[in-house]
Amino acid sequence: MLKALSLRDFVIVPALELDFAPGFTALTGETGAGKSILIDALQLALGSRGDAAVVREGAARAEITALFDCPAALQGWLDEAGFDTETEAGSNTLLLRRVIDAQGKSRAWINGSAATVAQLREIAEHLLDIHGQHAWQGLTRPASVRALLDEFGQIDTRALAQAHGQWRAAHEALETARGRQAELAREHERLAWQIGELERLAPGADEWETLNAEHQRLSHAQSLMDAVRGALERISEADLNAESLTDEALSSVQEVLGYDARLQDAVSALQGAQAQLQDAAHSLAGYLHGAELDPHRLAELDERLSAWLTLARRYRRQPAELPALLQEWQDERARLDAATDLDTLQKTLDQALKSYQREARSVSAARAKAAPALSQAVTAAMQQLGMAGGAFEVALLAQEQPQSFGLESAEFLVAGHAGSTPRPLSKVASGGELSRIALAIAVTTSQRSAGAGTLIFDEIDAGVGGAVAETVGRLMKQLGQSVQVLAVTHLPQVAACADQHFLVAKALRDGATCSDVRAITGEARVAEVARMLGGERLSSTSLAHAQEMLDLSSRAPATSRPGRKVKP
Repeated sequence: MLKALSLRDFVIVPALELDFAPGFTALTGETGAGKSILIDALQLALGSRGDAAVVREGAARAEITALFDCPAALQGWLDEAGFDTETEAGSNTLLLRRVIDAQGKSRAWINGSAATVAQLREIAEHLLDIHGQHAWQGLTRPASVRALLDEFGQIDTRALAQAHGQWRAAHEALETARGRQAELAREHERLAWQIGELERLAPGADEWETLNAEHQRLSHAQSLMDAVRGALERISEADLNAESLTDEALSSVQEVLGYDARLQDAVSALQGAQAQLQDAAHSLAGYLHGAELDPHRLAELDERLSAWLTLARRYRRQPAELPALLQEWQDERARLDAATDLDTLQKTLDQALKSYQREARSVSAARAKAAPALSQAVTAAMQQLGMAGGAFEVALLAQEQPQSFGLESAEFLVAGHAGSTPRPLSKVASGGELSRIALAIAVTTSQRSAGAGTLIFDEIDAGVGGAVAETVGRLMKQLGQSVQVLAVTHLPQVAACADQHFLVAKALRDGATCSDVRAITGEARVAEVARMLGGERLSSTSLAHAQEMLDLSSRAPATSRPGRKVKP
């Protein structure tokens, strides 16, 4: 539910703060006073496109702030998106702010944190549902008709859409395979030959590094052996070697250690050096024992490395990449095998079609149940809206091919009076009839909707009057018992039924035209309803008539409760 709206320098509104109550709220005023400005502002707050034209002339920026009760469905979304779930107005509230500067640049906030316009649009469907005076035009589009029917019947089509996507993917895979058999066969042959070459080489994952290390060792084997033998001689085998010299040095120092304990560190160091020399001599001797010249193994390594390099150059890869290349080609061949297996592809398609048909039949059954219920409900509403004897029908039209929305499309058919044949809504000639039918559909479907908590009717009652207008007012008042309803109207009969009444007026202020909105009650409201009845010149008759209309409306069961005043 919309709780409050604040505007700053928006179009011709310098500053405005409004608090909204539950139930039915009417917005009235003279033609051109700017009654739709509030709706335009709400749409911007919920992510519609805005530009510099919305900034009041001479101002630096326009600012719109809207406070809503936060629907339970949005609590998880706010947490996931990183927005606070509480505002200064309390918990379970949603504060939206949009600023557009004189250069057309836009910024947005949700509960005080920066947001994108796309995020505003994402949450809009949970907050507002707007029906304009040309709402009937959307009711001629099959997608809109189907969406209304599914919403009315509370039909979930997500599983159906997913099943259709799987069927379509399977169908495309089979058709592609059939059309590309020769091409895929050539590709398979090419891959098989390339894979054969690499499989004959059988490159190991780390083999390239291992081969290079072994080749380097064997190709320098003589140099390695000579260096090791020379080192071993100097450490322990020569007449004057490191081990014997170290022993002599250790003995010399140990003889005088008793005279000065400070030599202990030197003794320990010499003992350590002695042990390390012995370890080194042992390691070098072991190396020489196992070392040998192996020209046969070196030739084998040369041949193996040459094979690696040949294939690496041929396929323009680094030698170390050959194992990964082999795996890549093997995976690609497996995909080609699957793509050319027409029997398996056909079985996959058949299974996908069965799954789709199962979901589609379930949706079709639900629509077949919902269509007559919606037809009866809208037909009943039409009788109250001056179309006695008229009939409304939801026609389900079978589709030749599986569609993402199911096995049938939907169309609204209307008979304007008794005895006439229902025809498509787009062929109903009367603009008044179209508006009334759209209103009947909006009221009927909105009562079953589990979506937006606020419904806005923007002059949807255009083209009606008299007793029908009274019915429109009663319907909106009735609808206000379950959801918040805001209606821009020019009909006094509708305005008189409102639980809350705002008057929109235009005036000159400091040489500039400004629009102002204020809540009216008592005599002010009587005067406004009288103006709507008889024009600017108020007579005692029009005032009395206005008072009577308001009295009659007030005797109806209360539909609203006092709203808590919250500053945005």
